[in-house]
Amino acid sequence: MSVIEVTSLKHPGMEIFATLTEAQLRNRLEPEKGVFIVESPKVIRVALDAGYEPLSLLCERRHLDGDAADIIARVGEIPIYTGDRELLAALTGYTLTRGVLCAMRRPQPRSLEEVCREARRIAVIEGVVDTTNIGAIFRSAAALGMDAVLLTTNSCDPLNRRSVRVSMGSVFLVPWTWVEPTAYPALLHRLGFKTAAMALRDDSVALDDPRLAAEERLAVIMGTEGDGLPAASIAAADYVVRIPMAHGVDSLNVAAASAIAFWELRFPYV
Repeated sequence: MSVIEVTSLKHPGMEIFATLTEAQLRNRLEPEKGVFIVESPKVIRVALDAGYEPLSLLCERRHLDGDAADIIARVGEIPIYTGDRELLAALTGYTLTRGVLCAMRRPQPRSLEEVCREARRIAVIEGVVDTTNIGAIFRSAAALGMDAVLLTTNSCDPLNRRSVRVSMGSVFLVPWTWVEPTAYPALLHRLGFKTAAMALRDDSVALDDPRLAAEERLAVIMGTEGDGLPAASIAAADYVVRIPMAHGVDSLNVAAASAIAFWELRFPYV
C-alpha cells in the first residue's frame, strides 16, 4: 500500500479532504473530474460494494491495521494519507467519522430512462435543499421499496458529504438522477407513471386511498421543506395526496413524510 505520512493539512493531495468546498469537489465545469467524500468505514464499504471508484484515503495511523485494514486491502494502489489524530482532528467533522475518510470519483449521470426502466415506485424530490433531509429521504427510499429517486436540479446534491453520512450509504443503493423542475411531470407520464404530489389541498386524497396502491407505476413527489411543491407541479399530478394527521398538525418534516409515504405506497413485492 502507498502510505503517505502528513504533518500538515497543506500537504499535496490533502486539499481534497481539507480545503476544497463541496462545489469545487463537484466540479460543475468538468463533471468527469468530480469527487465526493465518504466518511466512516461502514459507509465506505457500502460505496465500494456498489462499485464506486476510490481515489485516495485518509486515516489515523492506528486504523491502518485496524478499522481501515479491510478497506485498504480492497482499494489498490491509491494514496493513503495518515497522520496524528491531533492533526487530523483539525478537519471539520473528522472526529465524527471513526477516523477514516475516502475520496471517490463522482459517477457519470444516468439518463431518466435508464433509472426508471424497471421501476414500479419512484420518489421525486423537488427543491429540497437541506442536506440532512436529502440523506434521510434516500435512507427511507432504500429501506422502504423505492426503485429510484429523481431530484430536480434545484435540490441538494445527494453526494454532498453530509447527505452521504446521514443516508448511511443508502445514496449508493438506489439509482438516481437529475431532472428539470418543469419537465419531469410530462417525462414521467410518457414513461407510463402516474404521479402523486404530496400536498395539502381541499381536493387531496388520503395516503391510504386504494387507487394509489393499485397503480402499476407510481411516482411520489415530495416538495421543499418550507413552501412545499409549486402550484404547477401539483396541477400536473394525477393525484394530490395528504397524510391524515391528528391534533391539528398540518404537516410533517419532508424526511418524516417521505418515510410514511414510501411505506404506505410501496409496491406489494416489499
